[in-house]
Amino acid sequence: MDDLAPQEAAVLAIIKDNPFAGQQEIATQLGLARSTVAAHIVQLMQKGYILGRGYVMPAEARAVCIGGAVLDRKYRARADLVFETSNPVDGVRSMGGVARNVAENLALLGTTTSFVSIVGDDEGGRALLKHMRDRGIDVSQVLTTTERPTAEYAAILDLKGDLVLGIADMGIFDLLLPRHFERIWPHLAAANWVFCDCNVPAETLAALIAKRHGGNLGARFRLAVDAVSTPKAARLPKDLSGIDLLFMNIDEANAVLHRKAHETIEDARDAALALQAAGAREAVVTMGPRGIAVAGTEGAKTYPAVQARPVDITGAGDAMIAGTLHRILHGEDTYTAARIGALLGTLTTESAASVHTELSERFLEANMHRLAG
Repeated sequence: MDDLAPQEAAVLAIIKDNPFAGQQEIATQLGLARSTVAAHIVQLMQKGYILGRGYVMPAEARAVCIGGAVLDRKYRARADLVFETSNPVDGVRSMGGVARNVAENLALLGTTTSFVSIVGDDEGGRALLKHMRDRGIDVSQVLTTTERPTAEYAAILDLKGDLVLGIADMGIFDLLLPRHFERIWPHLAAANWVFCDCNVPAETLAALIAKRHGGNLGARFRLAVDAVSTPKAARLPKDLSGIDLLFMNIDEANAVLHRKAHETIEDARDAALALQAAGAREAVVTMGPRGIAVAGTEGAKTYPAVQARPVDITGAGDAMIAGTLHRILHGEDTYTAARIGALLGTLTTESAASVHTELSERFLEANMHRLAG
């Protein structure tokens, strides 16, 4: 609570003791004018210490995920793919989107999670919201629009489950503008971590980073960002200050940094350090089966990939992010948390679903021995 002035701290202490205390009662106890108390309460809301009317206190260890909510269609080839003709496949429909997948993974691991996005006023949007509510995710801040349909993504997978081609209709996210975040700011400010993917417009991402980096008026939460793809990584500002933890694969990092090296895990290490030098407090750069690199407060470290028996790689990166954030929220340092996140990513590749159907904190703990393998 280093960001609280003495009078703000005193007002908050009274509210914690009695959430039903009126402004005049607080003013009398502290010997202040009621208008002064009202001003302090507004500041406490802006800083995320209270959530609004009734002085509702935020939950402990809470995460907010912002970005893509997508209807996924995955088509896995039954034989070697032949281009420019019809191919036999097995098709599956599921719920996707980077931020949505991260939110579901977090919720299944037991982290209190909210989701902020935009969906169409259509069957797909309603299905996405119902699915997330059923997982215990707060979707009260999701916008619904009639201007565009709910986002869709189609993935063509080869016999091994590797992505061959992905196509996406994501135009709806252009409507997720900074003014929405102004309206729901206390909801964001009360979080421990806010995660945002680069599906949101560049101006929205920049506004969120600026808010996080706003000095004494900035938020208490820590901000994590995922690049999503090489084209969408271009939405990041050149100055990455305000991002506490940045996730990228080696191709995305090289695109942002204008580098070409991507052969060894040491290239990922160098990229993570360069992202840190560009302003990110910490960075995780992934290289699939070659492992991950983490640039943190104690320098850069590399870790080998966990051996996998892959079925489908879709959602692995999202699971890695969620596992990392979950363990940070529960006290692990970023290096340890990222290794556990990488384990969860590996476990997700061994499931046909984008979010592992058996996922729980107990399931993750039961597989922890694989980090030593």
